[in-house]
Amino acid sequence: MGTYITTDELAEKIKYDARYIRNSLIDSVFIEGVHYIKPFGRRKILFLWEKIEKEMLQSSLDVAPVIPLRAGGVLHG
Repeated sequence: MGTYITTDELAEKIKYDARYIRNSLIDSVFIEGVHYIKPFGRRKILFLWEKIEKEMLQSSLDVAPVIPLRAGGVLHG
């Protein structure tokens, strides 16, 4: 299955405020059924740590490399 963690535990792991996670990241970055669940249809939210970790690592790999130019600029490749 995976490791279920609370909002406060997630906030500690990724160094974000728990309120920011609840107010800004839920349903925009974290999708219900993929990154988190509401067990028994209740208000409590449990995050799936492995899914979130995979998403964070994948997002950092998707960034195009930056190639420095001699004149001081950069080329996004």
